Formats: sequence, C-alpha cells, structure tokens
Amino acid sequence: MKKNREAVEELKKILEETENLVFFGGAGTSTESSIPDFRSKDEGLYSRGGKQDYPPEIILSHSFFLKHPKIFYQYYWDNLVHEKAKPNRGHYALAALEEQGKLKAVITQNVDGLHQKAGSRKVYELHGSIHRNYCMECHEEYSFEELLKNRGKVPACNKCQGIIRPAVTLYEEPLNLSVIEGAIAAIEQAEVLIVGGTSLVVYPAAGFLEYFQGKKLIIINREKTPRDHRADLVIQGSIGEILAEAVGIEE
Repeated sequence: MKKNREAVEELKKILEETENLVFFGGAGTSTESSIPDFRSKDEGLYSRGGKQDYPPEIILSHSFFLKHPKIFYQYYWDNLVHEKAKPNRGHYALAALEEQGKLKAVITQNVDGLHQKAGSRKVYELHGSIHRNYCMECHEEYSFEELLKNRGKVPACNKCQGIIRPAVTLYEEPLNLSVIEGAIAAIEQAEVLIVGGTSLVVYPAAGFLEYFQGKKLIIINREKTPRDHRADLVIQGSIGEILAEAVGIEE
C-alpha cells in the first residue's frame, strides 16, 4: 500500500482524468459529521451498547419493531436521528464531482440524507432514509420535520392514529428492488468506482462490487477491508479529508 501523500496524489490524477465515476459509501462517510457507525471497536453502535436490554441488531429488526415499537423508537431517537448533523467535506467533495459532470451516482448504505443536503442529486439509498416516513395503516406520508414533533414518542398518524414508521430498511426486510437495480446499473457502467467508509462485510450491499467492470477500483477506509487486495488503489484514513484534498475542497 502506498503512503497516503502519494496515494492522494494518484487519486487526484484519476479524478481529473475520469468522466465516469461512481461512489459507493457506508457509515464511515458520515462519522466526520458526528454520526456514529455501527461496527467500529469503541464508538460503534454495536459495541457501545445502550439503555435497552436487547442488542441493536434485534431492536432494528422488522419483527421486533412490530412487537415492541416503544423500545424500537427509544433506540431510534437516541441513536439514529441526528437532526443537527451537517454534511462534511467528503459529502461536499462528492457533490462537487457531480457538478463537474464526473460523478454519475452516489450509492449509500446510510439513511441520514447528508449527501442530498450537500447537493448530490443522483443518490441511491440502499437502506432507505429517515427523511421519509409513512403510516403503516393508511400510508399517509410524513416528513422528517413532522416526525421530529414526536421526538421521544411512538409517532401516531394524524388521520387514523396508526403507527408511523421511518422508510428505512430494517433487519429481516428486503432492499428496495428498483434502488438495487439502479445502483447495480451505475456500478456496471462506471469507469472508476470509489468505495469509501465501509467495512465491506455486510451483504447484499458488499456483493455489489462484483458488478464493477471498469478500470479503477479505489478503496478509502480507516481500516483494512476484505477487498483491499482487489483494489487498484487503497488509502487508509479519513474519507472526508482524503476526498476533500483530492477534489480541492477547502476547510
């Protein structure tokens, strides 16, 4: 693996030359916006525990949500809703690349909406978004701002009093087929694929890399991933700092 300075310069050159780039990102893309990831050793949601008597994987499952919506929402409000979070330099770097016509799509495993907040328009949200919510009974839609009025509670529909749920993909639920198809098509057509801020251990999302047939696979992550040996360029470190430096986004 190359030293970071040399690697960032190579990334900068690749970005200057390509006209067909796709970004595939995970929770590490948003940690610099003070949103915790799931699997990091000390600060990840899965390792630090919480107030509940159940592990996060159980709380964030479809069956648990149906049986225990109050416990689900206690965890959800405490750990997944960060209404004050702002995009970081990595988000803005990707938005700038899209504005330049280079970046064709962002594929994200995050549900925070920060890519769109930074200005990205073509975003495939594999696991949905906290910014979309709907009643499970009458399917009335609710915005993120409307749901925040119920912070700390199990939100109820104004029309039928049914439970409102976020349009995020819970454990035991399938990913949205049209989103999957769009994401795979973007990866198949990409000349350069940047994978950032993801451990590449969660399937089916991690398997999407198998569809890449382009010239350059770049992995940016704080820790090693199982796919590093297949990458043309591996950079370990802060994805926000690395992307911002390569694109020329100031502090």
